[in-house]
Amino acid sequence: MIQPSDFTKIKHDVNGNPRHVLHFIHISRNYDEALFICKKLGGKKFHNKQYGGGIVFQEYTGCLDNLCERLNALIQPEINDDETYDEYGVNT
Repeated sequence: MIQPSDFTKIKHDVNGNPRHVLHFIHISRNYDEALFICKKLGGKKFHNKQYGGGIVFQEYTGCLDNLCERLNALIQPEINDDETYDEYGVNT
């Protein structure tokens, strides 16, 4: 589960907007898959030597909770209590 503490604050962009970086391993084991998921919420590849494998979001600090909720919803779909699932998440 992704939390605001998983993000690293980096320098603001040229317009003064705050930016935060999340390492891809919090989303998926595959960088391309994690980037695909994050692009749905405005995430971009972080091109920098200081943070390898990062995905950057342009978010104000107060909005990180909302971003975390949306990311968690994308990577961990809600399971309906009326249905049963095995240990791999497959509907039985």
